[in-house]
Order: sequence, then C-alpha cells, then structure tokens
Amino acid sequence: MPRIKPFKAIRPAKDAADKVASVPYDVVNRPEATALADGNPLSFLHVVRPEIDLPAETSAYADEVYETGRKNLERLLADGHLIQDDAESLFAYRQIMNGVAQTGIVCCCHVDDYENNLILKHEKTRKDKEDDRTRHVLTLNVHSGPVFLTYRDVAAVDAAVAKATETAPLYDFTAPDGVQHTVWKIEDAAACVANLTEVPFFYVADGHHRSASAWRAGAERRKANPGHTGDEEYNWFLTVLFPAQQLNILAYNRLVKDLNNQSADDVLKRLTEVGVVEPTNNPVPTSAGMFCVYLENSWYTVTIPPASIDHSDAIESLDVAIVESRVLGPIFGIGDVRTDSRIDFVGGIRGTAELEKRVKSGECACAISMYPTSIDQLMAVSDAGQIMPPKSTWFEPKLRSGLLVHSLE
Repeated sequence: MPRIKPFKAIRPAKDAADKVASVPYDVVNRPEATALADGNPLSFLHVVRPEIDLPAETSAYADEVYETGRKNLERLLADGHLIQDDAESLFAYRQIMNGVAQTGIVCCCHVDDYENNLILKHEKTRKDKEDDRTRHVLTLNVHSGPVFLTYRDVAAVDAAVAKATETAPLYDFTAPDGVQHTVWKIEDAAACVANLTEVPFFYVADGHHRSASAWRAGAERRKANPGHTGDEEYNWFLTVLFPAQQLNILAYNRLVKDLNNQSADDVLKRLTEVGVVEPTNNPVPTSAGMFCVYLENSWYTVTIPPASIDHSDAIESLDVAIVESRVLGPIFGIGDVRTDSRIDFVGGIRGTAELEKRVKSGECACAISMYPTSIDQLMAVSDAGQIMPPKSTWFEPKLRSGLLVHSLE
C-alpha cells in the first residue's frame, strides 16, 4: 500500500494567501500567465512560470528561467510573504466550484511507491515536459505544486477530514475564477495516516508530469548523495488525496484543422457509418456513447450503436478511444493524435462556445464535443495497467500552486 506522511509546509503568511496562490503552471500559456501575474509581485506564477519576468524572446527552458524562479521563491521567503512551519503537518484542502465541494488531504507520498506502481498512472508523459519540471524541482529545491491523486473512498478518512474542517481555517478565499479555496491543519495526522493504510492504490488524476518529475528529482538526489539512507525529504513529493466520488471530470473536446480534402456533406455521410447522426441545438452530449460534431455553423449528435462497444475493454469502451479509432483516423486521416498538428484539444472548462469560435474563425474546420470520461473508467484503465488516449480527462477545479509547498530538505 502507498505511504503518506506529514511535512513542514512552506506556505503564505495569513494575509497573503489570496495574492500568492496561483493557477498551476501548465493550465496557462505564457501571455496568460503574464496577464494573471501583472501588478501582483506575490503571485506564485513568478515561481512556477518565471519566464514571465524575462524578455519575451527568452526560451522557457533557458538557464535564467530556472534561476529566476529560485530567486523569486527566495524573495517571497525573505520578505515574509512565505513562511515555513517548524512542525510536520497534514492539511485538509477544500475547493468549492459552482456550489460543489471536494475536500482532500495535502500530504507527501513516496517516490518509490510511484516507481513501484502503488501510485497508478493512466497517461504517457513527454520527456521535454518532464525535463522542464525536474530541473525546476532541483533548482528551486521544492515541489512547488501538488500532484492531484485520488483513491476509492474510505469512510474513516472522510470522517477525519470532516472533523478537521470544523476548526478555524488557515486560509479561506475565493479566487478570481470564482472557486473558493479553504485550508485547515489536521490536528490528528496519525489517525489519517492509519486510516489510509487500508487503501491499496492511489491514482494519478491530474499531474502525471509533476509526479514523474518528482520521482526523477528524487533519483537525482539519491545519486548525488553518497550517504543516502532513505530517510531524506527528497524521497517524498507533494500531493493532494481526494476521495474518488467527490471528483468532477469535464469533457476534453477536439478540434480538427481541416476536413481531409472532403466537403462537410462528405464528412456527415461518413459519420452515418459510425452512428446515428441527427441535427441538434444542444452541443453537449447527454450520455456516454454519444458525441457532437460542429460543421458549417451547425451541430449534430452522433450516437454509437451500443452493441458495437466492447464494455469489457477498459480502453476501447472509452468515448475518446471510439472517436479516435472510428472518426479521427478513418474520416480525417489523423494517425497519431499525440503528434499530428491537424488536431487540437480544448478543456471542457472553456465550453462549447470556444469550439464554435475557433471553427467560425477559420482556424479549424470541425469541432467534436465529448461526453466526460468517468472516474470509474479512469481507475479501471489504471487498474488494468493501460494508458488512456491523450487528453482524455479534464479535472476542475484546479489545485492552486503556492498554498502549500514541500521542501526537499
């Protein structure tokens, strides 16, 4: 079973939490990160996306980017906007979005449990993104953002977390996107650790590159330490553990740049070979086994024949896999969705209006609105040791970076 432990958190001063806490590094591009941090020198984006403080022509992977991130972190600590606890603690972290709450435990997990598949994955990672975050961890000597993990619900753990939320919070603020973030210290950390011992596996919900980079950084530190004992803090990485049934997965939609030398009518005709095609005024699929297509200013539903879906196959029964194998490849000629420049992906948080906008602009020729992958499907894929198609899940709300930071020492 995977291990967890409390840690000596680096966290904002009481009155600085709402100014320090930022969106994760990987949900915004450089211009968006620059705009969000504009006028706020405390924003943790100066730490996790330090290129925003350098000339626009500076590569995101340049040496000075990582050094700037380190200096910005040191500045926040030196100025007292960030403090480090003297004692190890666990924390409860609740997010409320559109009236729906999810509450997790902020703790550290062991890098060996990641390597030994006690922490299960469902996505492949890209080496360049791993390299970037590994270097970021090693240069700054911290895990600046937590990995979003989930587990099958345990009543005793839920009760322990609920008890913690009855006390006065360390932080409670609403971010500009309307999501409320509240953090409590868990007084009885030992009980939480003990209650989680009955959980056989954790699952990476969001943060595959962060977890892979944490493992790589730990391996680098071990290699560089001739006196390594296994007790060092770099053997652990920052996570938030959420019970599975509280989680909200949004769709991850698709955009296709061109129609593969076909007319819109040609595409619609070929889609009738995939499923039942009907015009619709609702661009959001209402059930699994259905997707919506936007072509020439009109939406259509495509309903897959249920008998054609092999629900015993954890991968092939996913809507994203069905669209990949029956639509993107055969109809649009997209072979590898990981590398083909003719496809793009849009997180469901942006809504279907974003899909329409990009098709109407001429940037893309067709949009596909997906039904969300379920948490049960995610865990089934992970349990089977398989890998989902790229961009299968979009979790909301996102965990704020800078609220709780883990030092490697």
